[in-house]
Amino acid sequence: MDKLLAITAIGPDRAGLIRDISQAVTGSGGSIRESRMIALGSEFAVLMLVAGNWHTVNKIRERLAQLEREARLTVTVRDTEPRVVEPSAPYSIDVVALDQEGIVLRLSSFFANRSLEIAELNTRRYNAPHTGAAMFSVQLTVNLPAQIHVATLREEFLDFCDEHNLDAIMEPAQR
Repeated sequence: MDKLLAITAIGPDRAGLIRDISQAVTGSGGSIRESRMIALGSEFAVLMLVAGNWHTVNKIRERLAQLEREARLTVTVRDTEPRVVEPSAPYSIDVVALDQEGIVLRLSSFFANRSLEIAELNTRRYNAPHTGAAMFSVQLTVNLPAQIHVATLREEFLDFCDEHNLDAIMEPAQR
């Protein structure tokens, strides 16, 4: 049975960084199961779920420790288990608003107060094309349990967005 590692790495953005981290995993015999990678300012961040047998994960740890020293990275490696998934329906939510403090906090609180899991969240700040106004967009995937009444939740969410001057769309996720 494969062991799973959750890996995070952050360091100065440069060409070849993804290759180097991927080589540390696949060159050790590991398999990348999931990943998210993004430039954040002048830094580059990586999140990975990797799998391999016990010998492989030890080699991955060694190679990443070496890469951490050589490439000025901060790397964290944690053992993890397969995720236990309750029956749910993923919903995609897109929110756009004038940039204002606390948007992510308010959105995450809305779902946390209803004990709903945010499976993924991405944000981006940008300037509106014609006006140049500072805008903020949020894309979320929320897992809705089978017993939830989606129409009621959607209505509560859209009312919440109206109160906070957020434009939003909520629809079943396309997988």
